[in-house]
Amino acid sequence: MRTTVSVLVGTVLLAGGLAACSSGEQQAAPAPTSAAVVPIAETAVAEPAASGDQPKGITYDAKRIPVGAKLAVASKSDGGQTKVDLTVSGLLPNTKYGSHVHTKPCGAKPADAGPHYQNTKDPVSPSVDPKFANTENEIWLDFTTDDKGAATGTATVKWEFRKGDANAIIVHAAHTSTEHGKAGTAGDRLACLTAAF
Repeated sequence: MRTTVSVLVGTVLLAGGLAACSSGEQQAAPAPTSAAVVPIAETAVAEPAASGDQPKGITYDAKRIPVGAKLAVASKSDGGQTKVDLTVSGLLPNTKYGSHVHTKPCGAKPADAGPHYQNTKDPVSPSVDPKFANTENEIWLDFTTDDKGAATGTATVKWEFRKGDANAIIVHAAHTSTEHGKAGTAGDRLACLTAAF
């Protein structure tokens, strides 16, 4: 079993399950299942550095993802299946965002994180063919924030990441399109979290 956990910028809320006590005695919480995701870090986004090493979490548009907004990602691969959870806070309230796993670490420019990670790579780049740009071949973590600017996006796929090929999460300006010729697109790249899966 291979476990991989990466974190975007953000807070992660884990619901711990204490069993109810109907007889007045406290029962032990159920053991976590092997498919549970485990968070390992969280980061607040900052503006790109002028030079040198970049922050782990970067905002490219501080009006839509303010400096200090938090992103967190957790992932677990087991038995040929992968689950990824993204949790965000401090973003604009009641707003739709798209989000995907990308191939390269975050850089000073939005394009530095490369294309979406695909289990089966599209020979054409950018990939906008729904045969390749879809929820079964990529990790899409689209979300809509609540009135406080918080949200969670989750994706589960029937494959595991290739080691070293998935290195960031990008938050985009809109939910992801499924339209032919636009499949996988989600508007501007607003923020990035370096997360090696």
